[in-house]
Amino acid sequence: MNYINKYLIILVALSGSFYSCQSQTNNTEVASRSKVVGGSCEGCEAVHEYGDRVLASVDTIPEFVISEPKLKLTGTVYKKDGKTPAKNVILYIYHTNREGIYPKQGNESGWAKRHGYLRGWVKTDQYGHYTFFTFRPGAYPGRNEPEHIHITVKEPHQNAYYIDGFVFDSDPILSQKARTKLSNRGGSGIVKLTSEDRMLIAKRDIILGLNIPDYE
Repeated sequence: MNYINKYLIILVALSGSFYSCQSQTNNTEVASRSKVVGGSCEGCEAVHEYGDRVLASVDTIPEFVISEPKLKLTGTVYKKDGKTPAKNVILYIYHTNREGIYPKQGNESGWAKRHGYLRGWVKTDQYGHYTFFTFRPGAYPGRNEPEHIHITVKEPHQNAYYIDGFVFDSDPILSQKARTKLSNRGGSGIVKLTSEDRMLIAKRDIILGLNIPDYE
């Protein structure tokens, strides 16, 4: 076997080894991205229903201007260490109107058929900050559940999952029994309201992956 043939054999072997390693790496990355965390999450697909909007760290929910009491939801999203701000995380919220109903306009599509139009999306900034301007929702007509605001989290390179919704410490329906049932997914969702410029302020920091099943 001459020198050229030996060289070609070595080159082919090295190429095969390279593509094999690359394939294994790509497969690992795909498996990592496809791993589902947080368990089943009905309606989490709605986190993608913002269309062609360019998301910012601040959003205003429809009817904010005409509804009372006005509410500012704000805080910082942290990585699982609870210290490092997490940027480019999409947060999706939706809630009822003051009558405890998820209002519809009649032309809804996707999950808006269930969630209504009182919903919004933000993407955290480089400091992990987020803010929603909305209003305090009403309890369901049967008043069997505390007033609440649903929230879904979508991290980059991770499937969407839900965390504990916002509930209000001052809500008389939020009994001690109801509090003990909360899972604290992403941290406690119980917020204490303060007032500033005739607006209620609810501050909540979120820790990604905290109490989320199968999260690493």
